[in-house]
Amino acid sequence: MNNVGPVQRQKVWQASGWAIAFMCGIALGWWSAMGCAQKRNDLDPRLMSQALRTIDRNYVERNALHQRDMTYGAIGGIVDSLGDTGHTTFLTPEMVKDFKRIQKGEFTGIGVEIQVKDGHVVIVAPMDGSPAQKAGLVPGDRIVKLFGEDVSRWQINQVVEKVTGPPGTPVMLTIEDPKTSKLRDVRIVRAAIKIHEVSWHELPGTTIAHLRIAAFQRSTTKDLRAALKTIQDQHMSGVILDLRNNPGGLLDEAVHVASQFLSGGNVLEVKEADGSITATPVESGGVAKTIPMVVLINQGTASAAEIVAGALSGGHRAKLVGETTFGTGTVLSQFPLYDGSALLLAVQEWLTPDGRSFWHKGISPDINVTLAADQSPLLPSLERELTADDLRSTKDVQLVRALDVLTEKQPVAQKPEKSVESTTRAQ
Repeated sequence: MNNVGPVQRQKVWQASGWAIAFMCGIALGWWSAMGCAQKRNDLDPRLMSQALRTIDRNYVERNALHQRDMTYGAIGGIVDSLGDTGHTTFLTPEMVKDFKRIQKGEFTGIGVEIQVKDGHVVIVAPMDGSPAQKAGLVPGDRIVKLFGEDVSRWQINQVVEKVTGPPGTPVMLTIEDPKTSKLRDVRIVRAAIKIHEVSWHELPGTTIAHLRIAAFQRSTTKDLRAALKTIQDQHMSGVILDLRNNPGGLLDEAVHVASQFLSGGNVLEVKEADGSITATPVESGGVAKTIPMVVLINQGTASAAEIVAGALSGGHRAKLVGETTFGTGTVLSQFPLYDGSALLLAVQEWLTPDGRSFWHKGISPDINVTLAADQSPLLPSLERELTADDLRSTKDVQLVRALDVLTEKQPVAQKPEKSVESTTRAQ
């Protein structure tokens, strides 16, 4: 599913037909309170209407004329022409329904975030415990074929609709490794996926908590606060906040989460279309403002996860360890259309608290550590059987480096007799 992380919902005027929607510019993102009165000289909806009518009247293959497909294709093409491919997005009614389920933390499919980047359908991040992750898909992998069909000319909604489907049914993908250009065929069986946003485990042989946030959904902050309370009650001496392969989510949750660790300042700045900038301050009431911490990031860290990483780095609260993030740096507003479809439009740009843009550029780590292409990050749920020696010999060199950064600054306390592990879901 193309989970692009909406942060606002704006109520807009709804037309009674697709032609009126085009005329008033909803699909072009330039509708205003002036209705049809405000138009741009370089936009010609009459030309589009004429082209569609000409095709409808004259195209020889009549069976190929599907009004919905033609309309959605036209809208998708307009959205793609904005240059924010893979982020600003057109959603079909089916995708809107999936989108709502994702916001609730549950949906069906293979469990992968995808975007179009540099003309390729790119995997941003597989979700924790998903069929995609179990099949070995990693951030940066390119989907070049679906069921043997070349997807290079497909719109993102076509890819999403092909990948999404009932649990128990297979998806056949051809994946390209961007570093080696090697292709491999992958068969994945769709499943009902429940996202567990917050999980943690005490790293073996230490009193450091490996705390993972997998996505920013409606219950993330509540679950995080419960986890942090337990971590502090157990006298953990530090936290490794793992945002790797986190595709993002809700802006409000990102602000709430960052505020748990910060005493003051701003979480981010928001740049408007007119160039004005508004700061979003840290909220009061954070529960972990002094515990030592390091943040793990990689190229699968996107959207709201980048906001949190930028806030903790810009606020000099934590070092960033890993790889440069994905570079999703805009506020998306959802504009519903009359038939149940919707536009997700970038209407504002996110900046770090010190005013740096990361849109299309990403956030660079303070300490660059690259994980091997065939190695997935170690998850808290997999650490319960590890010994201290196992941890030190793991191929997750990013996690080990983050542990070193924390323990270099402070003596490591003795490990309690009873190890504590939890996947937190506040009731």
